[in-house]
Amino acid sequence: MFRPSYGLLIAGALSAAWPASGLAQAQQPPAQSGQSGQQGARPGGAPGQGAAPRSVAVFVGKAERKPMPVRFDTIGTVQTIASVTLRSRVESQIVEVAFKDGAIVKKDDILVRLDSRGIEAQIRQAEANILRSQAQLEQAQRDVRRFEQLLANEAGSRVNYDNSRTQVQALAAQIKADEAALDNLRVSLSYYTIKAPITGRVGVGGLKEGNIAKTGDGSPALATINQTSPIYVAFSLPQRFLPELRAAETDASSKVEVTPQGSSKAVSGRISVLDNAVDATTGTITVRAEFENADETLWPGQLCNVRVIFRMEPDAVAVPREAVQSGQKGSFVFVVDQGIAKVRPVTVARSVDGLSVIAEGLSGNETVVTDGQLLLTDGMRVEPRGGPGGPPGPSAAGEPRKGAS
Repeated sequence: MFRPSYGLLIAGALSAAWPASGLAQAQQPPAQSGQSGQQGARPGGAPGQGAAPRSVAVFVGKAERKPMPVRFDTIGTVQTIASVTLRSRVESQIVEVAFKDGAIVKKDDILVRLDSRGIEAQIRQAEANILRSQAQLEQAQRDVRRFEQLLANEAGSRVNYDNSRTQVQALAAQIKADEAALDNLRVSLSYYTIKAPITGRVGVGGLKEGNIAKTGDGSPALATINQTSPIYVAFSLPQRFLPELRAAETDASSKVEVTPQGSSKAVSGRISVLDNAVDATTGTITVRAEFENADETLWPGQLCNVRVIFRMEPDAVAVPREAVQSGQKGSFVFVVDQGIAKVRPVTVARSVDGLSVIAEGLSGNETVVTDGQLLLTDGMRVEPRGGPGGPPGPSAAGEPRKGAS
């Protein structure tokens, strides 16, 4: 009995599953490597043609020459130029508090009155003593004139004449002493009316009517006055900025801008005081900038964001900050020239308001890539899709971000 082999059974199964033409094609050997261009098209090109250069879609910006500030940002504290704590120079009862807590007071405004009846009585007594001494002086002067006439007529003694003259001199000296005592009492009387020594804002009064004002540094303060206009903002800068700070004191283009924390309103002032020594512990120098502060935007003790503008650089080269990339050899940008992106090494001086100031590497009229650099190599062809002031650049994949056209 005839039994078919396993090879014939498999061949029959394949013949039933595939048409003859398909089986023939499956059994054909693969094409040679030299014939691959004839069998299919290369990526990026048409069948039978060479590959076209690849272009990468990027967004670009412009390198420009423009005035750029040289500045430094830090934190500062508002300080008063003058602050006076009022205390009594004499012990007496308070009879009147003439200010409201927290009010603005002007220099020489009366703030507190003390009971001055005792000192006023002493002043009247001193004035009476002067009148008595003046009367005694007049009598002594008459005695001198009388003894002088008697002596001229040889009817009086020389001793009486000399004694009368001595009496006149003693009384004249007594009058001067009485006048000095009166002046001292009048000065003391002024202590009983306490006036504002400066213009500023007064705080909460420490003592009210009826209390006894005491003397000495440990005594309760009557009030504290802080000068609020003009006012200081104190901050510290690294000592490397000392040359710029000293130059900024006379540079008209320099200024200091401060914004109180929690506020969006900035005020401008100028550097007023540099400390006379650098803090060796921190390596910083304390600076005080002065502000008019007529509207009291700045408040004593307040924290502020401080921006010190040392000077304006009139002809700086600036590019969008996102154009600058970092590599193993330093910073660089891609410059687009006739559709070709070329790597250009640059030296960045500083960053200001989204712009990088270029110290070396650019002349100021180049077109630079601002987005899409991850897909670029030196010499690659690019397709610019933006410009200065245009929409945001493409994503890292080369496609425009959402919302970009």
